[in-house]
Parts: sequence; structure tokens; C-alpha cells
Amino acid sequence: MDKLVKFWQLIVDVWEKGLFGVGINRFVVAIVIVVLFLFIRRLFSTFVIKRLAKFLQKKDVDIDESALNILEKPFSFIPVALGLFLATQYLSLSGEIQLLLDRFIRSLIVFVIFWSLFKLIDPLSIFLRKLEKTLTPSLMDWLIKAINIFIIFVGAATILEIWGIKIGPILAGLGLFGVAVALGAQDLFKNLISGILIIGERRFNPGDWIKIDGLVEGTVETIGFRSTKIRRFDKAPVFVPNSNLSDSSVINFSNMTHRRIYWMIGVEYRTTVDQLRQIRDNIESYILNSEDFARPPEVPTFVRIDRFSDSSIDIMVYCFTKTTVWGEWLQIKEKLAYKIKEIVKTAETAFAFPSQSVYVESLPTDKAEVFVPPSDTKIEPGNR
Repeated sequence: MDKLVKFWQLIVDVWEKGLFGVGINRFVVAIVIVVLFLFIRRLFSTFVIKRLAKFLQKKDVDIDESALNILEKPFSFIPVALGLFLATQYLSLSGEIQLLLDRFIRSLIVFVIFWSLFKLIDPLSIFLRKLEKTLTPSLMDWLIKAINIFIIFVGAATILEIWGIKIGPILAGLGLFGVAVALGAQDLFKNLISGILIIGERRFNPGDWIKIDGLVEGTVETIGFRSTKIRRFDKAPVFVPNSNLSDSSVINFSNMTHRRIYWMIGVEYRTTVDQLRQIRDNIESYILNSEDFARPPEVPTFVRIDRFSDSSIDIMVYCFTKTTVWGEWLQIKEKLAYKIKEIVKTAETAFAFPSQSVYVESLPTDKAEVFVPPSDTKIEPGNR
């Protein structure tokens, strides 16, 4: 019986002293507290977001509700941090264990704060987009990426400071490491600087149709830190280093004010002067009176008899359409081709095609007689 009493006293002693001098019962209660806050974290985040939305509505702050919904996940960690804090306070630990728990809770709070800031950058970027009139859209994308990187860096540095890790020596070491890397990554930095110059000079923006002689022609999708992604017209992506774009001549078709039509129309040499005037005047009248074409002095427009070619009299047609859309331009050019065909036919002449004429002044008089071989028909004796 005494042994059973001693065993029971041992159980009570373990239950009361437990681990680190704290009773197991207190650990059980602390675990219950943490689990309870884990269950209510989703309800807590939803409640806070709704209250915050109502508060902003009262203050007439124009912010999209989706911008608040993205904070649901970061806010759901607040009850976790609160539960851990209350549990540690209830346990009343001391020494290194309490210090570690305090640092962990502080780190969790810092993580929630900077995670929330990181999530808010994208929806709040609509306010930064107002600067696109001054800055380019690509530069705004770079600025947003830089802000995200800055938030991550500051958050990581804050957590390291909480754990007693000094960030200064790390930055100094990274500086020396960066010098070593820079020596071996000159092309990377060259492309980075070239990308900044491209954006600063506003050579092109995402969505523009560009052509780089000898490289690629297509639509710009993204201007990255190292390379620019260009989608060719066959839908194949091409990644061009920014240094190649800054050193090459770039034709930006999207910045055209008008699209040009430049033709040489050849008619036959039998065409009279009156017919030439009729063709020229009718083509010019159609271009100047059509709403599809821009007119002088906005753009130069010429319809002139240009030259006498080897097999045709050439009429130059030089004009510009109002639209710069390729499909619409092709349609207008097709209508012009139909009209010119009709005008030439009405003038009762025709288009010329490459040909050559051979002129013989005289034939030689002492030309030999052409030999005509006899036929294979058999001659009968009576027919001689």
C-alpha cells in the first residue's frame, strides 16, 4: 500500500512540475488556448475585413473590396500569434525558453505585417498607375517590383534583428560578394542598364508592334530586367537581350500616325496623253475625296506621271491612310486597287507587262532558196 501511495505522489509531482518546472496541466491548458485560436482565425480575419471595409466607406475612401479580401490570409495569422502569446503568458516560463518563444511570436507578428504590405502593393498600384502619363507603363512595373523587393528585404532584416543577427555585417559581406559577382556578370548589368534606357527613352511599350532588323519582328509582351519578350506573328515568343535592343535600330510601327501606300502603276505605251490625264486625275480625285485617306497638308499626296520604263509609262501613287491598323489598311488598299483597275478600264487602255520588241529594217536580197524535201508518196510509172 505504501508503494502505491509513493507512486501516486510521483504522478502528482510530475503533473505539477512537468516540464521546465511547469505543470503538465498548464501545458494542456496552453495547448487548448492555441487550438482554440486556430479554430477562430478564419472568423477573426473575415470579421476584421468587414469592419475595415465599413470604416473605409464612412471615410469615403475609394478602395476595391477585392483589395481587402487579399488580406484575409495574412490577417488569419493574427489569432495564431495572439493564441501563442496568451499561452506563453499562462505558462509563465522563464529563461532561454521564454526568450525563444518571445522572439518567435515577434517574428510571426513582423511576418504578418510585411506579408500584408506585400499583398497590398498590387491593388494599391492603381494609385501609382496615375503616374503613367509621366512615367512609362514598363517603368511603373519595374517600380512596383522594386517596392515588393524592398518590402521583402526590410521584413527579412527585421526578423533577423529580432533573433540577434546583425544585418550590417551581412550587407558588408554582400557588398564584397556583389563586386565579385559584378565582374563575372557584366552582361547581366549591361542588359539591366539597357532596359532602363529603353524604358526611359520610351522606345516602345508592351503591346507595340516593333521590328529589329536582322533579329525579330512582332509584338512586345514584357520588358524584363534582362531581356524583352517579343511575340512573333506566328505566335512564337522570342527573348531578346536588352543590350541588343538598345544598340540596334528599332522600328516601332505602333507609333505611326498614318500608313503609307506607294505604288508604281504601268500602262501601255499606246496610251494617249488625254488618257494619261484622265487616269491621273481620277485616281487623285478618288484619294482626296475618300474618308479613308489623309489629305494635304497633313501628309504629302502625289499622283504623277513618273517615268518611261522599258515596257510601260509609270504612274506614281503616293498617299497615306488615316488608320494604322494593319487589317484596315489592307482593306483600304484593296479598295484602291479595285478603283484603279476600274479607272484604267474606263480610260480604254490597259496595264502594261514586261515585253520586248524586235525591229528588222530589211531582209537580205541574196537569200538562198529554201530546200523542200520530196514527199514520201510513191510515183507510179504512168504518172511520169
